[in-house]
Amino acid sequence: AYHFTLLTRDETGYRNLVKLMSIAHLEGMHYKPRIDKELLAAHSAGLIGMSACLKGEINMAIQADQLDKARASAATFRDIFGAENFFLELHDHGLEAQRKCNRVLPKIGQEFGLGLVAANDVHFLERSHHEAHDVMICIGTGKMVHDEKRMRYVPELYFKSAEEMRALFPEHPEAISNTIAI
Repeated sequence: AYHFTLLTRDETGYRNLVKLMSIAHLEGMHYKPRIDKELLAAHSAGLIGMSACLKGEINMAIQADQLDKARASAATFRDIFGAENFFLELHDHGLEAQRKCNRVLPKIGQEFGLGLVAANDVHFLERSHHEAHDVMICIGTGKMVHDEKRMRYVPELYFKSAEEMRALFPEHPEAISNTIAI
């Protein structure tokens, strides 16, 4: 299963999102709710799709050096949503895998007429909340803070300001504009 971001553009999109979520939970449940591309295509009206984080289909293919697969996935999502309603997400939490994806995604976007958006995973509100969040993860997973083999989040997963996002993506100002427009 891959991650994918869906947003609603209008009431039709809201109704389609509710329908997709209901089907995902009632019919697509295999430990985690899920839908397939056929179902997504049948209910895509009024929705905006975004390629998601490193766990998204396109980014997973890029990380595996399967650029043809990444391009094919981008083309499929473009066909499902329309080029004006599908965007490629750029993330920068200081991870090399994200830098690798961020080098390729603009090229795919240009090839398929897709816009870019600047995105940031948010797990806590302020950077200073990282330590408290880290302790909360330890409590939730039954691990100790000093355990080397435990789940960890990078400190960059806080709600960044527009200025911070602009500073992360100076070579792609359109990604900031698209984020604001969406």
